[in-house]
Amino acid sequence: MEAALPETTIGNEAEPFSQAAMDYARIERALRFLNTHYLRRPTLDEIAAHIHLSPFHFERLFQRWAGTSPKRFLQYLAKEHAKALLQDSRSLLDATYESGLSGTGRLHDLFVSCEAVTPGEYKLCGEGVTIEYGFHPTPFGECLLAKTERGICALRFLSTPSRPSALRGLRDDWPAAEFINDGHETVEICRRIFSRAIGQGGSPFHLHLRGTNFQLKVWQALVTIPSGRLAKYGDLAAKIGAPTASRAVGSAVGRNPIAYLIPCHRVIRSLGVIGGYRWGRERKQAIIGWETARVAS
Repeated sequence: MEAALPETTIGNEAEPFSQAAMDYARIERALRFLNTHYLRRPTLDEIAAHIHLSPFHFERLFQRWAGTSPKRFLQYLAKEHAKALLQDSRSLLDATYESGLSGTGRLHDLFVSCEAVTPGEYKLCGEGVTIEYGFHPTPFGECLLAKTERGICALRFLSTPSRPSALRGLRDDWPAAEFINDGHETVEICRRIFSRAIGQGGSPFHLHLRGTNFQLKVWQALVTIPSGRLAKYGDLAAKIGAPTASRAVGSAVGRNPIAYLIPCHRVIRSLGVIGGYRWGRERKQAIIGWETARVAS
């Protein structure tokens, strides 16, 4: 059961947020309200009133966005459900690493192909690299998507309606690169990412990563966590051969430059606690619930 993806538009710094971004902003406010008041289990009427919609229109918006009802969506985020997912994910991660995927220079699965810059290229800070970028709507708000000739190098959700801030962060990661604002080159990539049916094969998305050796190991390990599954920071640390480095793993997860495709949102704290997220805790909850609903259906 797939919710329809809104029409993708080509963005620039001056363009206002799309309808898709405004819809997600309402969903995010609803999740924030639920995080604050979940102990007393607010009604559908209360949640709708908080985001200034009628219950009928809120439920329609949520169903269109998530592909499921608000009540069922919240069940996907329940702690006991997260615990069960964690248990399953540990065995899936074990199987992945035992099949020989750990420690490789190039990691493949059905969804993503990762390729890192060489040590020499890393020191050049992007010198000689041309990066084309654009701003586009997604089911989780507007994003900045950027690519080089070797693949996607950034996908950043806008935490605030500030495109210049997102672009500054990208420039900080690739300080010597040349940047071209060309949404025509990124619009179809963005559409493919968020309209693709979960679990299907086909040609993978190619990622062009710039990071330290440790960060690259963590990011490549993240790609092995399947959609609709979760893992703990400690599990991830053990799988890359650094069982005492959970804190360092958390730092590397937080520096992930490519949201969603490198699924750092699938890593949570022990006992099913969602924890923080570079692009907002409510957005992390939204992505986990959105993916799990689609896997379940």
